[in-house]
Amino acid sequence: MQQERVWRKSSYSGATEDGDCVEVSVLSGALVRDSKSPSTGVLSFGVTAWASFVQGLR
Repeated sequence: MQQERVWRKSSYSGATEDGDCVEVSVLSGALVRDSKSPSTGVLSFGVTAWASFVQGLR
């Protein structure tokens, strides 16, 4: 069975439906999309690349 992706917004966007921000879904790597236009496409990151990105934010 395929697991459904859960999308999360940054808490800095206010996490409201009207807040413009990016959303991320982490499941065997990460997908990032524009919360204003979620159907326009996603950026895909592998596990190692995503872990490096997150580590760089700290």
